[in-house]
Amino acid sequence: MGIRGIVLAGGKGTRLGELTKVTNKHLLPVGPYPMVYHPIKKITGAGIKDVLLVSGTEHMGDFVELLGSGKDHNCALTYRVQDEAGGIAQALGLAETYCAGNRCLVILGDNIFHAPVSAMLKEADAHADWAWVGLKQVPDPGRFGVAELKGNRVVDIEEKPKKPKSDYAVIGIYIYPADVFDVIKTLKPSGRGELEITDVNTHYLKAGRLGYSVIDGYWTDAGTLDSLAFANQLVRENPPKF
Repeated sequence: MGIRGIVLAGGKGTRLGELTKVTNKHLLPVGPYPMVYHPIKKITGAGIKDVLLVSGTEHMGDFVELLGSGKDHNCALTYRVQDEAGGIAQALGLAETYCAGNRCLVILGDNIFHAPVSAMLKEADAHADWAWVGLKQVPDPGRFGVAELKGNRVVDIEEKPKKPKSDYAVIGIYIYPADVFDVIKTLKPSGRGELEITDVNTHYLKAGRLGYSVIDGYWTDAGTLDSLAFANQLVRENPPKF
């Protein structure tokens, strides 16, 4: 059983206003690279050669033009189109035939972080049939899915809670076993009409098959004007390790 890489680069990027009027946010610069290079370099840096990129219809051609076959990134790239915004879990569901019984390392395209993913992969390899999430202590956990920890186990995950039970955010780095696609098929859309990745993680939590790694160094998303500026500052001051 191998492992495949998945970069989720969909969404309209509406929180970035004029910057994303004619382009996808994942093509905006973070440091010396387009944003989407960061997750690809993290995946290939962990030795994974097969990478799937999921994006919407509007800018898929731009991704293909930028990235091509993946040979410049030392990987074989495949592309899948998400016809309309249906949530992270729905986008991941498009990877079912691509993964074909393999595990997958999933990185959200706007997650910028310092540490390589190899340490998290190594920890997850000890429980190959578990789902594994990246966690990071953040000053504003209410913006994210929040993990409540007891001992060395995740006991609860709450999406954007008003009163967070911890300051550990579930960040956009996930490792899933091959049965994740069966889990996605059982999900019901949330209040915002999307299939939520938190529901996938909660499924594994209830099954006693959810592990986690706390990511070293900085981490930020880059989906707002403030966080995009912050990501650029972090990357300039301390370039990420791939």
